[in-house]
Amino acid sequence: MDDRTGASILVAGTGPAGLVSALGFAAAGFQVTLVGLEPDGGDRRTTALMNPALSVLEKLGLLDALASQTAPIKAMRIVDGSKRLIRSPAVTFRAAEIDEEQFGLNMPNSVLIRVLVQTVAACPGIEWRKSLVARWTLDADRAVAHLEDGSKAEASLAVAADGRGSPAREAAGIRIFSRAYPQAALVLNFGHRLDHAFTSTEFHTETGPCTQVPLPGGYRSSLVWVVHPETAEELAVLDDENLSRRVETRMQSMLGRVDVESGRQVYPLSAATPWRFANNRVALVGEAAHVFPPIGAQGLNLGIRDADDLIGIACINRSDPGGAKALAAYDMKRRPDILARSSAVNLLNMALLSNLLPAQLARSAGLNLLGGFAPLRAFFMREGLRPGSGFSAIAGGLRR
Repeated sequence: MDDRTGASILVAGTGPAGLVSALGFAAAGFQVTLVGLEPDGGDRRTTALMNPALSVLEKLGLLDALASQTAPIKAMRIVDGSKRLIRSPAVTFRAAEIDEEQFGLNMPNSVLIRVLVQTVAACPGIEWRKSLVARWTLDADRAVAHLEDGSKAEASLAVAADGRGSPAREAAGIRIFSRAYPQAALVLNFGHRLDHAFTSTEFHTETGPCTQVPLPGGYRSSLVWVVHPETAEELAVLDDENLSRRVETRMQSMLGRVDVESGRQVYPLSAATPWRFANNRVALVGEAAHVFPPIGAQGLNLGIRDADDLIGIACINRSDPGGAKALAAYDMKRRPDILARSSAVNLLNMALLSNLLPAQLARSAGLNLLGGFAPLRAFFMREGLRPGSGFSAIAGGLRR
């Protein structure tokens, strides 16, 4: 028996956050219209999804199709790769310290998107309109997307998963604070002689983080190397041999000889935070709700939490999931998590770029404390996985 609710959901955007949102709403019994072109699958980046995000994918029946093409992340290491006067000690976070088998799984974006697209296409509760939105009409009762193909789609709630430039966010009258960083990320995959042992290493440098994340097989990894924009372009056009040597040097030969694979991409870095996360029948998820540098594997993990929280609130307000009451609840629910994560990432990124001695001292002292005090390290690991779980563990320890 079809128990779908009469309320309808319109999801704008077909990136991972939009596809997960559409599947989640359909699984919760809503009639869903997904609007956007089919992704081309050419994204060579990888995404490290932490355990809570994996739980969401498992509920949607996606994890089995992804598992064979992922690599577990069992340890995460921070190494000071700068040449500054004050350098921080290396700190390693191990999942076993907090009784977890792994922090999460790293997977190619192309694999994740392919599985999401196939699942959406096969879902009877989702109507996929493969056209872009030309303009929005938002009123007290409905959100209407006027599509470029001449048709329109309307719903009680519009989910803006349409990226950092979100037209839906603009139509909803949500202002955004944004800034561009003097940084760009060079993204590539590479092979190496030594086993990565399912460990991700983030080198902190004067231009930003250089992060290696394990890929399946033990001898391949992905790399996100943050440098000045002009340096990123120079690196991107190097031949394979010279770029391989540059990567190996940057990583202090930690994984032995490096051989970069074909295909490199460069992405400029920026930060953006809206003044609110829902308004006028529109709720923001993914990069429409938060943009920040690639530090600490927070991006899509935060986007999946957006979608999961929004679906939960919509289920409580099934008669009108896009009404003022539901949107206010979503804004209140997501605000602490998004602001805390984005502020922490942006602050750390600015600390890496700063040549001021106090900033270097503060970063070094913080990493010293994390490296030497296991309870504090465990607290940050738990909070990194599940917001509030670090405090819950402390409260549980005090009760015992």
